[in-house]
Amino acid sequence: MRRMWRVMLAVLGACAVPPAPHGDPQLEINEMLARSAAAWNRGDLAGFMNDYARDSLTSYVMGRHVRYGWQPLYERYQAAYFAPGKSRDSLTYNDVRVRPLTTELALCTARFALQRGPRVIASGPFTLILAKQDGRWLIIHDHTSADPK
Repeated sequence: MRRMWRVMLAVLGACAVPPAPHGDPQLEINEMLARSAAAWNRGDLAGFMNDYARDSLTSYVMGRHVRYGWQPLYERYQAAYFAPGKSRDSLTYNDVRVRPLTTELALCTARFALQRGPRVIASGPFTLILAKQDGRWLIIHDHTSADPK
């Protein structure tokens, strides 16, 4: 009987509280987003894309479209913002909130803004799901929405 109680308590304890993440996910993901915006703002698409997991399952949702894969996402950014003659506006992130889900997964909600001079030309909320791989957070899912114009 005692053994049964110990097993039940161990199972309940394991289910009740997920293990705490290593490090400080809020700080680490904030720093990652700051690096990401800095790369964007200096015209470094490869640096910006360095925070996305490089695989075919990485997903990106915007509007009514879902895209899969690091390479198609890279190509979309290249064509839309980084092609010769394209205007690439200044990117900022704010209201960043991180919720660790496990030691290796986190949910991030925030807002982006693209600014051309003093004018905000696009903004909106986004949600990221990040996986910690080899000691760093990588985006495995990005769902971005645009504020109404």
